Amino acid sequence: MSNDKIFHVTDADFEAKVLQSDLPVLVDFWAAWCGPCRAIAPVIDEMADKYDGKVKIAKMNVDENPATPGRYGIRAIPTLILFKDGGVVDQITGAVGKAIIEGAISKVI
Repeated sequence: MSNDKIFHVTDADFEAKVLQSDLPVLVDFWAAWCGPCRAIAPVIDEMADKYDGKVKIAKMNVDENPATPGRYGIRAIPTLILFKDGGVVDQITGAVGKAIIEGAISKVI
């Protein structure tokens, strides 16, 4: 991950960094072995640049952090969940196109 606008989140700091965030947060639940996760990574990078200051972009490795994906019922990756004010606004599963991700983001900005 090369984009410095994207941050990693863990089970331990999820509440502080995501649920208590002053800005909406798009969390990319992924794993290193997941091909579709790697396929959408450039789109996630682009969203981080395009929406900088409006939406935060986080990545959570589901292999290293099993509690949070379990809490949100994630059964497949990549899954993107958009949080605002501590609640889930939208959830997208699979390697989707940029327009779908931007559509979700547009609901919260």
